[in-house]
Amino acid sequence: MSAWRDRYLADASDWRSAGLERRRRVVRPVTSTQVEADGKLVTAFASNDYLGLSRHPSLIEAIAEGARHFGAGAGASHLISGHHEVHEVLEHEIARFAGKPAALHFMNGYVANLALMTALAGKGDVIYSDAFNHASIVDGARLSQAEINIYPHADVQALETLLKASAARQKLVVTDAVFSMDGDVAPLRELLALCEQYDALLIVDDAHGLGVWGPEGRGSLQALGLQSERIVYMGTLGKSAGLSGAFVAAEELIIDRLIQRARPYVFSTAGSPALAHATLTALDLIRSADAARGRLVIYRERLQSASSGWRPYRLLTSSTPIQPLVIGENTATVRIADALLQEGLWVPAIRPPTVPKGSARLRITLSAAHTLEDIERLVGALSRVILV
Repeated sequence: MSAWRDRYLADASDWRSAGLERRRRVVRPVTSTQVEADGKLVTAFASNDYLGLSRHPSLIEAIAEGARHFGAGAGASHLISGHHEVHEVLEHEIARFAGKPAALHFMNGYVANLALMTALAGKGDVIYSDAFNHASIVDGARLSQAEINIYPHADVQALETLLKASAARQKLVVTDAVFSMDGDVAPLRELLALCEQYDALLIVDDAHGLGVWGPEGRGSLQALGLQSERIVYMGTLGKSAGLSGAFVAAEELIIDRLIQRARPYVFSTAGSPALAHATLTALDLIRSADAARGRLVIYRERLQSASSGWRPYRLLTSSTPIQPLVIGENTATVRIADALLQEGLWVPAIRPPTVPKGSARLRITLSAAHTLEDIERLVGALSRVILV
């Protein structure tokens, strides 16, 4: 045996015994909410396709049309020859959608956050990061070589204490807008006020707010009417938009800095022009999705009204399509998730290190493509399997 093999086998055994082993299920979509998962037909409450756009006929046709008109692949990085005309059009439209002067398109949100952290901060700077921020923010901050201060989740007073004590050359405050595992919303208005007071940039990752919040689904910042040159706005296109990709919208000076200095952007092949063309359609669909956003509110309220029957477990307070049911212990969470799957309902079991130890949960995610019948099936099944 080799040292590496001994170590990795031991690690794998530890994960299994702690109830932390993860597995991929092979999925074949049937409808927007029904899939075959490992050959079993289930209704999925496991997707971030909040508006149900991923199988929208107009979006599917837009990708095909884009491939016919612009080709399938970009062929090079943006700074070589891969920045197609449709990419330029899309970035202008994203900037308008986000209410910012300029925008930059990325392959996905993880890459966008790595680019932001490493291009906007470095040695001598300080990044202030919410304790519950996404892994892409955490990794980007580490790569930046800036000093990192983690403030307690959504704790504005703790953050102000840190900012007040700082003599850093430049300060960046970074937060998710909607936190993906708790479904709660960052105190964005208060965070912006602190950034104005202490001369910091505010980076907002709105992966789970875009499409769901704000007028025409334009996101968490526009829901609050927040505008400032200090705001750097990141949104993803693989959730409410039903596609893949991401963007950063900000002042032109910041976007130009990313183009010049963000290594994940400079050294990556540009995204598919067909996908860029389809994203233009996705933005139009988001704008016109008020009815879908209304259904999400109805479904959320139904779950919350039923949650008293799921004790001793706790449905976290969330005004978003993310409805986490905290179980606590890993094996119990997996047991309940498996029991739901047997009833034809797929709700993923989320365990450490994705969430803190002792807070394993079912992450129920709602889609406007669900029906009231789907919601009632879930409510009834949860009430049964929790008591077993």
